Amino acid sequence: MEASELGFDPEALREKYRAERDKRLRADGNQQYQEVVGDFSHYVDDPYIESKIEREPLQDTVEVIIVGGGFGGLIAGARLREAGIESIRVIEKGGDFGGTWYWNRYPGAACDVESYIYLPLCEELDFVPKKKYTHAPEILEHSKNIGKKYDLYRDACFQTEVTGMSWQEEEKLWLVSTNRGDAMRARFVVMSNGPLNRPKLPGIPGISDYKGHTFHTSRWDYDYTGGGPEGNLEKLKDKTIGIIGTGATAVQCVPHLGASAKQLYVFQRTPSSIDVRNNRPTDLEWAASLKPGWHKERMENFDTLTSGGIVEQDLIKDGWTEIISNLISMANYRGQNLEPREIARLMELADFQKMEQVRSRAQEIVDDPETAESLKPYYRQFCKRPCFHDEYLPTFNRDNVQLADTDGKGVDAITEKGIVANGEEFKVDCIIFATGFEVGTEYTRRSGYDLVGKNGQTLSKKWADGLRTFHGMHTHGFPNLFNIGTAQGGFTTNFPHSMDEQSQHIAYIVSECLSGNVREIEASKEAEDAWVEEIISFARIGERFQAECTPGYYNNEGQPNPKSVQSQSYGKGPNAFFKKLKAWREDGNMPGMNLS
Repeated sequence: MEASELGFDPEALREKYRAERDKRLRADGNQQYQEVVGDFSHYVDDPYIESKIEREPLQDTVEVIIVGGGFGGLIAGARLREAGIESIRVIEKGGDFGGTWYWNRYPGAACDVESYIYLPLCEELDFVPKKKYTHAPEILEHSKNIGKKYDLYRDACFQTEVTGMSWQEEEKLWLVSTNRGDAMRARFVVMSNGPLNRPKLPGIPGISDYKGHTFHTSRWDYDYTGGGPEGNLEKLKDKTIGIIGTGATAVQCVPHLGASAKQLYVFQRTPSSIDVRNNRPTDLEWAASLKPGWHKERMENFDTLTSGGIVEQDLIKDGWTEIISNLISMANYRGQNLEPREIARLMELADFQKMEQVRSRAQEIVDDPETAESLKPYYRQFCKRPCFHDEYLPTFNRDNVQLADTDGKGVDAITEKGIVANGEEFKVDCIIFATGFEVGTEYTRRSGYDLVGKNGQTLSKKWADGLRTFHGMHTHGFPNLFNIGTAQGGFTTNFPHSMDEQSQHIAYIVSECLSGNVREIEASKEAEDAWVEEIISFARIGERFQAECTPGYYNNEGQPNPKSVQSQSYGKGPNAFFKKLKAWREDGNMPGMNLS
C-alpha cells in the first residue's frame, strides 16, 4: 500500500521512531536508578500499619512456606488448600495480604485489565467486581477475602521479611530465616515475591539536596495530601507539586493531583500511549446470568485474542483485545498463506495505523498544540505497557497543570527548592516519584536475600549467566522449590491467570509428593538444559523488536542483555504453555524431575 492510501508514510514513521529511541538511550541503562537506601530507606517502610505485630520468633516446621502474600501467594495457597494440604505458612512483608495492591493505594489506582478476569478466584468466591475496571480498595478487599476463605491467615507471618534460605540436605527441608529472628523449616517452598514490590528512584543529581516533602506513589502520603484513593486531595489546594514519571501509575493519579493542587508540574521523559478506557459499572443482570465456568472461559478468551489467536466471539471487548483484533484485521493476513516476513510487515503497518489513532486522540483532546505534540507516543504499541484512561489527557487543559517535557532526556537535577528540567528550575513544595518498581535489577537486590541450594550453591551464582529453569518453576540443584513468575513461563497480560495455572501445577506436584512419601523432587539437569534451549529458540523472534523499541523496563532500558534472552517467557504464548503443563501432569510420571 502507498502512503497516500495509508494516510501516513511508513518510512518516515520508522525514522521518527528510531530518532525518538536514540535520544533516550543511556549508557547506564538500569544503573540510572538509585537504590532506596540511606536517606531514602523510608521509601520501603509500611505507612499503612497502625502498630507492629508483636510475636515470638518461630523455629517450627511446616509442609509449605509461601514467600509473598500478593495474588501469586494467595492463589498458590488456595490451590494447595484445595489439594488437601493443611500446613501452609505465608510470609509477607506487608501488614496484610494484597501484594502490589497492598502497597499501591494512590488516588485513582485501578486495574487496567478488566476486573472480571484480572481478579483471581472470582468463581470460587462467588464474586463479581463492581466495575469493568475496579479500583484498588475493592481489589485489596478481594485479596483479604481469598485469605479468609482459604484459611491462609491461620499461620501467616505479616510484617516479616525473609533474610536467608538454605537447603538442609540431611533433613530434606528448607531453613528459612527472617528479620524477626525466625529459623523455620519447610518441606516445600513457593517463591512468589514478584517483581513489583521494591520502589525505584531515578539517580538524578542533587536528589538528596531537596528540602521539601517527597514520597513514592507506592507509599502514598495521605497525611500530606489529604483525601483518599478516590481523590479529593484537599490539603494540596495551596501546594505546588512536581511529579516525576508518566507511566501507568502517573496516568491514574495525575488527574486527581491536577484537580486538587494549586499548581502541578508533570515531568515527562517518554509519553505513554493513552487509549480510550470507557469504564462502567457491572451490569447486574449480566452478572446474574453467568454460568459455571465463566471465569476460566473468559480468561482463556482474553489470552487467545491477545496472543493473536482466533475466537468466535470477543467476550472482553476492551482496549487490549481491540488492539490485537484491529492489528490482525488491518493486516488482513488470516486465511492467506503468507511468509512470516510478510506477516511482520503487515503487522507493522497495522501497528503504525493504530498508533496514529492514539496520537490523533492526544491532538483532539489537548488544547495547546505544543503540549499535545509532546504527549504523542512515537514507538510500537507494545514497546511499553499501553494505558487506557479518559481523564489523563484532559487534565493538561487545566490552567494549573503544566507538562514539563524533557524531550527524552529526563530531569536535569534536583535542588534544595525544586526540580531542574530543560535548564529551568521549577520550585515545588513536594516531589512525588511515579518511577515504578525495580524490574531489571539483580534478583537478590529485589528480594533482599539469596538462596543456598545443594552443595552450597547460591541461586545468584547459578543464574549469573542467565535464568536456568524447567518450566520456569524448578531449577536444578534447588529441590522442593517452586518459582511463580513469567520468566521462562507463560506470559499473559492478565498475569493472575498465569499465576493460577502455575499454582495448580505446583499443588499437583506437592500433593503427589506428600501422598507418595517423596521427600525430594528437583528438575534434572537434562530437562533444564532442554527447556532453556527451547526458550532461547523462540525468544530470538522478538529480539529485533525489543532492540528497536524506545527504552523502558520491557527491554532493559534499551540495553537488551544477551543473557536475558533466555529469561524471556515461553515464545509460543500462554495457551500453548498451559497446555504443555496440563499434558505433563496427565503423563503421570513427572518427566524431567528426579524424585527420591
